[in-house]
Order: sequence, then C-alpha cells, then structure tokens
Amino acid sequence: MAPAVDIETPVDAIQGLKAKAKQVDRSIFPDGLKTTGQHPPLYDKIYPYSAFPKRIEGPTEWKAEDYANNPERWVHQFSEDELAEISKTADRFMELGLPLTGINKDNFPLPGLEPSLTTMRRELLNGKGFILYKGFPVHEWGIHKSAVAYMGLGSYLGYPVSQNGHGHILGHVKDLGEDSTQIDKVRIYRTNARQFFHADDCDIVGLLCIAKAEFGGESDVASIHNVWNILQEERPDVAELLTKPIWYFDRKGEVSQGEDPYIRAAVFYLETPDPADPDREQRVYCKWDPYFVRSLTRFSDKGIIPPLSPEQEEAIKLLEATCERVKLHMVLDIGDIQFVANTHTLHARTAYRDFGPDSGKPRRHLLRLWLSVPQDEGGWRLPFWDSDEKKRGGIQVDDTPPVARLDAD
Repeated sequence: MAPAVDIETPVDAIQGLKAKAKQVDRSIFPDGLKTTGQHPPLYDKIYPYSAFPKRIEGPTEWKAEDYANNPERWVHQFSEDELAEISKTADRFMELGLPLTGINKDNFPLPGLEPSLTTMRRELLNGKGFILYKGFPVHEWGIHKSAVAYMGLGSYLGYPVSQNGHGHILGHVKDLGEDSTQIDKVRIYRTNARQFFHADDCDIVGLLCIAKAEFGGESDVASIHNVWNILQEERPDVAELLTKPIWYFDRKGEVSQGEDPYIRAAVFYLETPDPADPDREQRVYCKWDPYFVRSLTRFSDKGIIPPLSPEQEEAIKLLEATCERVKLHMVLDIGDIQFVANTHTLHARTAYRDFGPDSGKPRRHLLRLWLSVPQDEGGWRLPFWDSDEKKRGGIQVDDTPPVARLDAD
C-alpha cells in the first residue's frame, strides 16, 4: 500500500538539505560530520493505519519474563582481556592529544573486541534492542579516561550526535537543580524527576553509570512491538490515532534560524521500502516523548497549534500504562553501561534522590551517548530526509560546535 500523502516534499528541497549537510567546516566539526538535527517527517512517506501489521512477531517483540530471570541473555561482564584492550587504546588516544569530538573507529582501534561489538550492534538494531555491560573500572580510570574509553566503545555502534543546543556529544545525566515542572524550558535529564517512557532523537542511546543516587533512578525498558500488539488487540482505535501525523512535539527553543519551534509528526511509523529489495519487511518504528508533547500550551493557548484532544490525552496515558505492563526493570550499578535502541524500544527512569551534601558522596551521574546509524550502514529506513546521513537525528542549532566536556554545565 502506498503512503497516505499529506504534504509532498519537493525533491529539490530534499536535495538542498542533503547538499547543505555535506558542507561541513572541519575547524568546527573535527570528524567532518555535522549532526543533521530535528526535522519534520516526509509526510508523503507516512503510511495509513491500514498498512500497519495487525501483529508483530520476531526477536524485536519480547516480554519481560523472557529476560528478567535470564541475565545471561542480556548482561555482559567485561573480561580482563577486553578491559586491557580498551585501556591500552584509551591511553594511546590520550597520548596523541586528539579531541574527544573526533573519536572514531580508526583512531580508537579495538581489533579484539570488534567482532563481539559488531554482533551486539546487530542485536541492538534488529533484535531485542538492549544490552547491559558490567565492570567498567570508572574509579580506577577516572572521569577523563572513562569518557575516552566509553566514547571509543560507542564509535563501534554508531556516530555520536549532538544531544542539545549546546552541542554536547557527551551528555551528563545529573540533577542540576532545575525545575522539572517547567517542561517547556527544562530537559528532564537535568533534574531528578521521573522520566516517562520515551525514545531519544538517535538510533542508540548509551548510559555509563559514574555514581548512583541514594534512592531511585532505576531503569525500565519496553518492547514497542509488544506494546503495539497489545494496542492492536485491546485498543486499535488508539493504535490508529498514534499512526496519524497530528502530534506536535516541542523543540524547547533548540532551533536553528528559520526553523519552527515545534514539529508535527506521528508516533508510530512504518519503515520506507528498501529500494534494493521491495519485498523486505517494513518494520514499525516509534518516536515518542510525552514531555515534548505536553509542553506546548504556550502555542496551543494562542491558537497557533491545536490543543491535545481528549482522545490524544487518553492515548498518552494508555501508551505509558501499556509500557508499564510489559517493562523490564534493571538497576545500573557503578561501572555499568546500558545501550538501548530507540527504534523499537522505549525506556524510562524512576525519580530519584541524591545523597545529602554532608554525606561526602557524589550526586548521581551518568555519561550519555546518542549514536546514529544511517540506513546504508544497517540503520532503519526512516521517513526523514536524513535517513541515509551518517549523523542523522540529534539536536543541532545552526553551526554550534560539538563539545565533550567531562562534567555537566
């Protein structure tokens, strides 16, 4: 079935965006690649609900009980040999004085680990969509070497993209005391509030635990294909509503010159066809974050965009509740690295409380990576103009340079 044409994107406009993406100033972007940023979908590539599968089966559709009591299926303890290789390569990278913003597989060689990382990357993209590594010696290595080693490891999974308007390609998930109720201005990862089930603007998100909270801050992951099956069985009307491009997502001021402060999009999409194999499956893809949908009253109150309808409000609650029903719960200890795919899983975080200032213990601190995987390197075929760009997605404001600071700012 053909897509339901909404607004056809002119070919010359797409080509212009692609040409501009390749005009990169290496004095600003050391690796020669620039994050493409947030964009509306190609509306003429969005499929109607009738084209979506009634049920999804396969490795991307899983239940918590498949893994909760089988950690060997999703937890990997770093071996001494693996850590020795990572350590040696990180030391060499630091000796060369190379910028973290330019780290890649070529200047961070891991010949021993590469085969297993390739397998894990495939499992993230086409399998269950998550893995937990344990035993990164962050206390022994310190923050600088840990960041180098972590980013080097991540370069085998995807290309690091900017996570905010400041160009952070190494993010810091930390409570900075910002007001979590000001959701039109504040990014929730900079608070200690609960993060509802969501996907980030990248293909794979990584989290390295440097310090834990006194209480909370635990992680949940849900298979969006399991969620889809439940919606199709119990509330197909909600499933259909989530496939329509009637949802507005806030950009919270992180926009380049001339861009709209919000994006109209769907929540569930179908992959675009594979030109090389027209019979290849078009998988169900989810792009969602309720905080970015609920923060737009400053526009809807003025009649600039429509407010959320009662049906949309119900769909938001039901999507969250369904994720809660099927979630896999996990706790990140110090030295753990969690990688999660944003294409076919949603993840969440419980609220947390840090240790008191008199405890002598640090605040909860996780290093975050947003990694992109273009479709010609195994990434999903997405209905966005930048689907085949190496640093697709992320958040890019004009020519803000990438930075990889060692603490939050």
